[in-house]
Amino acid sequence: MFALAKVKQAAAVVGRQCWSVRSLRAFSTGHSSSQHGEEGNDVYDIIISGGGMVGTAMACSLGCDPNLQGRKILLLEAGPKKEMDKVPEVYSTRVSSISPGSATLLSGLGAWDHIVNLRCKPYQKMQVWDACSDALITFDKENLQDEMAYIVENDVIVAALTKQLQTLSDQVKVQYRTKVVKYTWPRPFQVADSIPWVQVTLANGCTLQTKLLIGADGPNSMVRREAGIPTIKWNYDQSAVVAVLHLSEPTENNVAWQRFLPTGPIAMLPLSDTQSSLVWSTSHHHAEDLLQMDEESFVDAINNAFWSNENQSDLVEAAGSLFRHALSVLMPNGASSRQLPPSVSAIGPKSRVMFPLGMGHASEYIRHRVALIGDAAHRVHPLAGQGANLGFGDVVCLTQVLSQAAFNGKDLGEMQHLLVYETERQRHNLPMMAAVDLMKRLYSTNVAPLVLLRTFGLQATNALPPLKEQIIAYASK
Repeated sequence: MFALAKVKQAAAVVGRQCWSVRSLRAFSTGHSSSQHGEEGNDVYDIIISGGGMVGTAMACSLGCDPNLQGRKILLLEAGPKKEMDKVPEVYSTRVSSISPGSATLLSGLGAWDHIVNLRCKPYQKMQVWDACSDALITFDKENLQDEMAYIVENDVIVAALTKQLQTLSDQVKVQYRTKVVKYTWPRPFQVADSIPWVQVTLANGCTLQTKLLIGADGPNSMVRREAGIPTIKWNYDQSAVVAVLHLSEPTENNVAWQRFLPTGPIAMLPLSDTQSSLVWSTSHHHAEDLLQMDEESFVDAINNAFWSNENQSDLVEAAGSLFRHALSVLMPNGASSRQLPPSVSAIGPKSRVMFPLGMGHASEYIRHRVALIGDAAHRVHPLAGQGANLGFGDVVCLTQVLSQAAFNGKDLGEMQHLLVYETERQRHNLPMMAAVDLMKRLYSTNVAPLVLLRTFGLQATNALPPLKEQIIAYASK
């Protein structure tokens, strides 16, 4: 299915999850990079705050890098350790679409084997279509031989990375159930009574110091907030309803389906031959109604959202048909065949959940001795399924930057090389986020002129295979 790269595994396992100051001092013995602060506390080379998918991947990536061997790295996670010897029978409602580029990262970290052994579902095709017209676009790899992406439960990804992180316990230490209560920042220009490093104060009274703090603590990042990094953000007038769906009959189920309704997109992502994951973005009021429906009414609402043509108009359909015919004359090989999505028969037990949607972007990804990754740096609408992939791209880039800095003997917290990370990632993330926001706004209306505009755009893009290939390549990174 996927070319798996393996990393060399260390023999030790993770020790105690919370250490006293005395234990932390003992850990410094034998590490050439260890230094002590004014209060005698150990100085870590890197502390990662947040042990979700992106934060744990960051810890694994740094621990695997040969140029960072011997550096002191610590991952702090407020929640419990997530372990999974076998997957539960019931699928989780929180899933991610993992691009080939992200899968390559996870494979290089040694975590992809664990994910495959637990549970993941590849898909070879995506069909996106408009509820207000007959326009559609399909994305697929040549001859459907290669996977476009993989649908993986977030818990499975974290558990696989956690398992791999245990093989790196000589290089990366982890503290679970550890809450940070305060960050104290160094001043770029030292004065006599200032501290040279970032101080991290824990709820248990311990104070740690680090040359570089990596904030991977989500969209409500305490690292970002206390560092004073401005954030451009707004809430959409939408909430997402997620659920696990049971299909009416078994199918190969290798297509990701998404339809743009006037109230927001609805997506059905494959989990297995008999189950799919629902992500329905709609108005807050409608989302609340969907949660209150009995199961039969909820299932009927899903099938109606995918199959009904009640939002289409004769005018738009006539114009779209003429344009489609003209395109078929100019580009006879550009058309895509339409498929019908599978029907839904039931939902998983207690699987309906809703959460508000919004957009957010940190104006800066870095400060002196601070770097942001993942949702701490950027939050995006789920309609393109790129949230996790943007975060994993941050991991790849920041690891490369820090590896080069270590190779050159540089201070890991210096702005000079952190700026390289910020520049590269903003150049990639901002266009993707802008495109997703534009799509959300363009499709959240049934006004005829805008419906015609997006109908023509969708049909034209669908008729140009080279353009579609470029879109796939960009989203696959």
